[in-house]
Amino acid sequence: MANLLKILLHTCCAPCATASTLRLLKDEFDVVLFFSNSNIHPEEEYQKRLVNAHKLADILQVPILEDEYDHDAWLNWISGLESEPERGRRCELCFHYSLKRTGEKARELSIPHFTTTLTISPYKLAPVIFRIGSQFPGFLNYDFKKKDGYKESIQLSREWDLYRQNYCGCEFSKRVPAADKVNQI
Repeated sequence: MANLLKILLHTCCAPCATASTLRLLKDEFDVVLFFSNSNIHPEEEYQKRLVNAHKLADILQVPILEDEYDHDAWLNWISGLESEPERGRRCELCFHYSLKRTGEKARELSIPHFTTTLTISPYKLAPVIFRIGSQFPGFLNYDFKKKDGYKESIQLSREWDLYRQNYCGCEFSKRVPAADKVNQI
């Protein structure tokens, strides 16, 4: 793998990293997973996702690095935007937080490129992530939901028995809008 170009992959969770990692490997990158998720709450949820990210790294035989978990620092970062809707300014700041940390880690490790698994989600807008990522040297635009990436991630998660969460990660993404509550009854 010494001839392959290294890339640091911000890994929000194992399911999102499945198809994303496979695509990067297919594109002949030497992939290093970077689990950087101070947004995840509670810490027990963070640990579940971390364990499964390690499980995926073992399955795919790629290295994984863990960033420091500091939910209080993340809360400080998004302070004042707690009431924002999903896909709003809070999410943009959250993307910025994670991409900034990933870019810093890539530079620290002399890894020339980085990207994020966040774009595999149909709930995340790739153009917004690309706009934010473009602020950081080495960021590569990869829309992993293309080529049925999201569908493939679900299939692989089931096949490899990976924990799939039902919310993005932060305590604010767990809220269900009033209209959705009516539909659930």
